[in-house]
Amino acid sequence: MSTFQADMRAASVTMLRAYAAAVNVRLQVHPARPRSLAPPTAFVNRISAAINFDGIRQNLVSVELVVLHGLFDSKDAVEQRDVFVDGFVDWASEQYHAAGANTILEPRAIEDDPSYVPDWMPPQEQKAYFATLITLEGFAGG
Repeated sequence: MSTFQADMRAASVTMLRAYAAAVNVRLQVHPARPRSLAPPTAFVNRISAAINFDGIRQNLVSVELVVLHGLFDSKDAVEQRDVFVDGFVDWASEQYHAAGANTILEPRAIEDDPSYVPDWMPPQEQKAYFATLITLEGFAGG
């Protein structure tokens, strides 16, 4: 039984926690959407997979991370975002075997969302946050 998607989620969370600790950034990290939010917070928002059976089985998994920087994109929040995201992407690129020795996990896309609203929360708790969406892509063949 393959555990690749679970391994990708776990590796993504581990990478976020390890990077935050390495650069001494206080960051709450969750393996799924949290019940409450207190930026700076990061979590796995969604996982998607494409499986190709062209001769050998190839599994391509995308993990979308959400990093909440604050309630709005102020100068301070944007500067903190730039330092964190640039550093995390460089650091994560060096950790490409984080999900396993025979796998690759690398940053593939980054997109800011200055009005990210957590739609799973009760309406009275929904606020617009300044967020960055980071997609990590993992590959395993076999």
